[in-house]
This record gives sequence, C-alpha cells and structure tokens, in this order.
Amino acid sequence: MTTTGTSAQRGFPRGRRIAASLLVSTLAGTALVACGAGAKGAQPAEVSGKNVGDATITWGKCPAPAEGQTRDPHLTCGTLKVPLDYKNPGGTKIDVAVSRLSTAQPGKRHGVLLLNPGGPALGGLDMPETMASALPKSVLDRYDLIGFDPRGVEHSTPQSCGLEDPSVSGRFPYPAADGSITKNVVLAKADAKQCANTVGKNLRYYNTANTARDMDRIRQALGEKKISYWGQSYGTYLGAVYRSLFQGRTDRMILEGNVDPTKVWANQVADTWGRGTADRFPDAARVAAAQAGTLKLGANVAQVTRTYLALADRLDRTPAAIPGTSVPLDGALLRNMTYALLLHNDTLPVLVKFWKAADDLTHGNATAADTAVLKEVFTDTPTSPGIPADNQATMFMALTCGDAEWPHDVDGYAARTTADRERWPLTAGMPANIWACAYWDKPAEATVKVAWGGPRNTMILQNRRDNATPWESGVGLHKSLGGGSAFVGVDNGGHYVYGEGSACADRATVGFLTTGHLPDKDVYCTDVTQE
Repeated sequence: MTTTGTSAQRGFPRGRRIAASLLVSTLAGTALVACGAGAKGAQPAEVSGKNVGDATITWGKCPAPAEGQTRDPHLTCGTLKVPLDYKNPGGTKIDVAVSRLSTAQPGKRHGVLLLNPGGPALGGLDMPETMASALPKSVLDRYDLIGFDPRGVEHSTPQSCGLEDPSVSGRFPYPAADGSITKNVVLAKADAKQCANTVGKNLRYYNTANTARDMDRIRQALGEKKISYWGQSYGTYLGAVYRSLFQGRTDRMILEGNVDPTKVWANQVADTWGRGTADRFPDAARVAAAQAGTLKLGANVAQVTRTYLALADRLDRTPAAIPGTSVPLDGALLRNMTYALLLHNDTLPVLVKFWKAADDLTHGNATAADTAVLKEVFTDTPTSPGIPADNQATMFMALTCGDAEWPHDVDGYAARTTADRERWPLTAGMPANIWACAYWDKPAEATVKVAWGGPRNTMILQNRRDNATPWESGVGLHKSLGGGSAFVGVDNGGHYVYGEGSACADRATVGFLTTGHLPDKDVYCTDVTQE
C-alpha cells in the first residue's frame, strides 16, 4: 500500500519504491529508475541445498532481470516448495523464489536479514543487492541479505486474473466528476468475478498469513534458529504478522513506513489515505510556489492547492490526450501520479513540473518542455520475462481482499465516499469508495491479531508527513506491539526514513542492527537535511 539522486546511488531501490505506489505499469522515467551498485563479499561456491524437514533450497542462477536492468553476479537464487494451504500440508505445493547475497564476515556474522519491499505484491529478489549498497559495512559484516518474491508474486508461482487493464492504479476507485460511484461498482464486481472465474478458490490462500508461514520455511531452509527482518510499507504488516505467528523465531526487526494492523485493509485505506495526502501535499505545493514566476501554479500553498483541485476537476470532466501515448490524462491518473511522486522528496521537483505540464495541456498550450516532462513521467517500466502483466494487480487484490473481509453494503460505500470527498478533496473520495473486495470470496482464515508485547526486538521508523502510511499508522502499529517495539519518528516527508536525510534515524537503525540495542525511549528526529 515506494530519494535524492545520491540516495539512489547509495543503492535504494527507487524503481521498486516508486512501484510501491502501485503504478508500476505507468511509472518510471530516467529520474525514477533503480540504481543499485554491486555489494561486496564473496558468494559461497556451493549450490547444494540445505534440508530441514521439507524446507530445501538449491542455490544457483537467478531468473533473468527485466530488459535493461543488471544484476549483481554474487546474487544467487533458488526456489522453495511450500504448501498452498498450510492446513493441508500434504496437498498442493507452490514455489517461492528466494535470493541470497552473502555479505557477513566470519567472526562477525550475526545471522540473516530477510527483506521485503512492500507493495502489496512487489517482488523482492533484487532487494538484497539494492539494500547492500545502502547499508554500512558494520551491518553488512553481520548479515547475509535474503530476498524473496512473496507467494503468487513474480517468480513465486505468479498468479493472474487475466485483467484487461493490468495496472494496479486501474483498481483505485475514483468517483465520477459528479461524485457518482456507479461505474466503480460495475468495475469492482467485474474484477472480483474475473478473478473468481480465472483463478478460482485457490487465490484465497495467497494471503499475508501464509506468506509469513513461507518466511518461516525460508528460515528453516537457511538453517537459522531466528531471522532478522526489514520490511517497508506493506512489508511492515507482513513483519508484524510473522512476529505474531513466530515470536520465538524473530530476531531484530526494522519496520519502515508502517501499516496499522488494526485497520487492515478497508479502514487502512479509508481512514488514512486522505489524511496522509493532506499532510504531505503542502511540501510539494511549497516547491511549486517557490517557482511561481515560471510554473504559474500559485504563489503560496493555498493558491497552488486551488490550482491543483481545479486542474483535477477539469481532467475529471474532459481528459487530455498525452502526446506520444494512447493514454488519456484524466483526474484519476493525475491524482495517482501525484500520490506516487509524493513518496520521495527528490521527486517533488518532477511532480510540480508535471502539474504545470498537465495544466498547460488542458489549456491547449503545452510546450516542448512540458512534453519532455510528460514523456519522463509516463515511460513504461520494463517487466521481468515470463511474468503476467497483471500479476501485481492480481496479487494486490488477493492480499487486500484475502487478509480481511470488507463491507458489502453499496449504499454505505456511496455515503462514505460523499463524506470523504468533502473532508479530503485532494483524494476525491477514492479511499472510502467501493473496491473489488466488496464482492470477494470470504477469506480463508481469520485476520491475524498482531501480538502485543513479547521480546523488545522491533524498531518502527516513521516519517511525520508520509502520504502512503501516515504518522497515525506508525503510532497505531507501535501501540499494537506495546513494549515489544521502539518508535523512531522523523520530521520529514515521504514514505521512507532510512537514508533520507536524518542522521539521527540512520544512527538508531544501524545501532540496532549491529548491537541489538533499541533506544530506551521513543525518539523524534528533527535533523533532516536534503542534499
């Protein structure tokens, strides 16, 4: 539910993090492509598997990357057989793809650090490489980095509903210009029926609880008594579920950009998305206002906000053709792209130029510079060979609909959407609207109740102005974990904390991973600097 140029050079998976905005089919651009350097440390030569019960991984070559992307030759991959349904362990098996980058040094090794980039439904095979170039030697000396594609995602028995529109953003239910949700109801019902007819009942087992169980099978296959974990965005919920199901096997855990586990998933969307956008939007508006003479979007936050809302309304009523593409720019696409580019501080300059280009487009006076910005923003992201185009959209629905049951009352969605449009005009009622989950099969199991307390082994990293998972979500997760977590809040905008300009937060993170020591009390960092 994903930095400055220098942050990208340090190895943050910018393409992956942008993809966590759920717009992977439309977002990329040269300024947004992943840029991970190779990690140091020799990869063991052996390719034989470790066998602990049924958990076996044979290490070898990784799947081919997407066109134009490279992969660290030290990264090795393998597949693990796991039950489709853990209540029937002898039944159908599926594959989970796992990757390993051995960086730990003899005598300093603490264990493994399992990684998840969020999404929901983002693949994670390349995350060890990108995180290795972001982390200091003091951390890399202590951990082998482990990535994986969650069940149903990319190379882990990928699922597909055969959706005509394969984008995740196509699932976001923005109402019509007059506030009507009639078309949203039709699409939600059609998507649910398409998945039921194409994949069937088995899609119910591709949920977060089973993904957490898969993580424990990975732990077994690695021969580890415990695993450490770093989860981002949706990955924070996955980590909290793992910690609850396997508390005695959880070592050091970093959760960054957090989901409130008491609101999964209907309330997480409806209760937080509008507030998060309202909290974050002024950061971008100030960037636009500082260039009022050239962008002409307004001289202060209030003026820029009014310009943006008027632009979105015009595009709701009359979409504009984007030069060089067959995609119309409507209000939904404007808002989705805004959401994605708000995730990072370094993409705010791109965002305000995009607003200017869109505004010019609606007035019929787009310039060559406008066209260049639109081309940058709407460059397609290459997909991995053999992965269905709608894989992330399919698994996004499988997870958000399969982890918890949603309300089914259409009139209730209509009423909440109307109220949400008035309260949070920037998101136009979309978060409270009807999703395919309203017509989904009942989940295969009850929603996991996140365990309170337990070992004090979890660090929560949360920005004050996070449009994807707002401050209140991080606070909610901290409360849910009770004494088991420490909270590190940062006076910053965007969805990610580590490596985003706060030495205070970075020191706390590295200190915890290297020593196991959490801050004695909650920390609030105010030292953010932007490069």
